[in-house]
Amino acid sequence: MSGPIPQIVIDLDALRHNLGVVRARAPGSRVMAVIKANGYGHGMRRVALALGAADALAVARVGEGAQLRDAGIAQRVVVLEGGFDAQDIAEAAGRGLDLVFHHEEQLALLAAARPVRPVRAWLKVDTGMHRLGFALEAAAPAHARLAALSHSGAPVGLMTHFASADDPADPATQAQLDAFGPLARRLAVPVSISNSAGVLGFPQAHGDWVRPGLMLYGASPFVGGRGVDLGLRPVMTLRSRLIAVNRYRRGERVGYGGTYCCPEDMPVGVVAVGYGDGYPRHAPSGTPVLVDGVRVPLIGRVSMDMISVDLRACPGARLGDPAVLWGEGLPVEEIAERAGTIPYQLTCAVTGRVAVVETGAASPGAAA
Repeated sequence: MSGPIPQIVIDLDALRHNLGVVRARAPGSRVMAVIKANGYGHGMRRVALALGAADALAVARVGEGAQLRDAGIAQRVVVLEGGFDAQDIAEAAGRGLDLVFHHEEQLALLAAARPVRPVRAWLKVDTGMHRLGFALEAAAPAHARLAALSHSGAPVGLMTHFASADDPADPATQAQLDAFGPLARRLAVPVSISNSAGVLGFPQAHGDWVRPGLMLYGASPFVGGRGVDLGLRPVMTLRSRLIAVNRYRRGERVGYGGTYCCPEDMPVGVVAVGYGDGYPRHAPSGTPVLVDGVRVPLIGRVSMDMISVDLRACPGARLGDPAVLWGEGLPVEEIAERAGTIPYQLTCAVTGRVAVVETGAASPGAAA
């Protein structure tokens, strides 16, 4: 590799490939591509431009939707948390953003705001996640009120969210579907149910719209799963290089606190990446790193700017050799498991000082 270190390589062709996997798995559904949290750390504008073939984009907050509009993104944009105040309602209406309504107070905001333009709306229903959404018994009257207040002329869609679809064996997902079904049939409006795990594991839940997030970026949404086994390609590769290769004797200790003791005379490499770049500080010794294509274990504590690796499996390693921390050839799911976290957190946590290398040409955004 050349240029500044560390880097994240964002493969936009892989992103579009993964959108194709969504289409193949849910051929009868429209796709609402979730790009909140700066595109899961991949760059929201970059991801939006690459996903011009998606039917809509989804963000968490009105401010994110406004950023997309300011960037010239004309696609349909759905704000999943809805508006928090009258200014949010006005801005969403003015910028043509869909709003999701999940609480009675949001309906009151809409009634008081009286925006100049109609608001395209969704109603969020709580079927068991117990985070956001109207209770099932309150959903039908709330839906009727929202339809009257939005003045958009378009049907107010229904939305819910799975709590446990990452474990296909958990009966909670089918219980949520059973709870949601009668309401959806009664109201006969567009529905959106499935996240990535729903797309891949619950075809009966695809509905009119699917909302893939993690799978778009190439990672598996299932506990213990790997994106590559689902036909997905990693979009982000975090990479750096060796900035030192040292030899230490048996019994010598490595890094802060000397938590790793060399079991024999051995080569130890230092890779220019650390928690200041978003690599997880709590990654334990043994977490794999690819050095020049060879898997070697992390040893000792992760520092702000550096990690140390055991190079016994790569005795020919030299200064400047490439190191992959996750991505192509080293699944981000594996690093997350080792660090006791989830892939979402790793990709979202990459910091601004990490250089970005983009591969694959972006495509223009689709018209609204």
